[in-house]
Amino acid sequence: MGRFHRHDDGTVHSHEHDDHEQQSHDHGDHSGYATGTERIEVLEHIFAENDTRADINRTAFESNGIRVLNLMSSPGSGKTTVLAATLDELAGDLAVGVIEGDIATDLDAAKLGGRGAQISLLNTNNGFGGECHLDAPMVNRALQGLDLPALDLVIIENVGNLVCPAEFDVGEHAKAMVYSVTEGEDKPLKYPVMFRSVDVVLLNKIDLVPYLDVDIETYVARVRDVNPTATILPVSARTGEGMSAWFDWLRGFAAETEK
Repeated sequence: MGRFHRHDDGTVHSHEHDDHEQQSHDHGDHSGYATGTERIEVLEHIFAENDTRADINRTAFESNGIRVLNLMSSPGSGKTTVLAATLDELAGDLAVGVIEGDIATDLDAAKLGGRGAQISLLNTNNGFGGECHLDAPMVNRALQGLDLPALDLVIIENVGNLVCPAEFDVGEHAKAMVYSVTEGEDKPLKYPVMFRSVDVVLLNKIDLVPYLDVDIETYVARVRDVNPTATILPVSARTGEGMSAWFDWLRGFAAETEK
């Protein structure tokens, strides 16, 4: 079965995952198959269903006075380390809930446990490798693991992926991403949909700059090429450098809705 994706220009398409080397079949004459507008309408309906569920999630958040952040990144950027430091900082200050999205295992959820936050684990493994992103229905199911009236802020840690997570509204009020200097300065240009969709970019692992061929100004300029308005915060989640600016941004974000 194929997976469907929508791009920021409104187009949608499917990625088929059938193994053609293991299947022998006659492709035949496809000239009589229905394509074009009718096919696009079917795919748009799939996203419309997601958006409807996202509105339901957003209503649940807003009725409880909760601000929600969708936190995204590629695998290995340090997203969970950033989140762990964030929970330690906000403990006793804000009541935080985390929806921890992962294809398999509870390793990240365990790392975040014991830091004063409610954690709701959401594995996307469906028996066929797992979804590469969280969508609104998945987040809706995960809400059952949180005591919403008791929370001020919910952070959704999305599946590590620089493509699919940016395409799905899950009911969040803002999007942020963690972008590591070890990933290369070209990523904003190669994955513009992700970088264009976010409100905040945490440029992580700046403690490694002395050991790498890295020019921070170039990284920032590449983000600006695709997203001129995003807040860009160079940080090191490991050493704590620059993290105070991130904590201040989060506190301001959470304060935008009062209980």
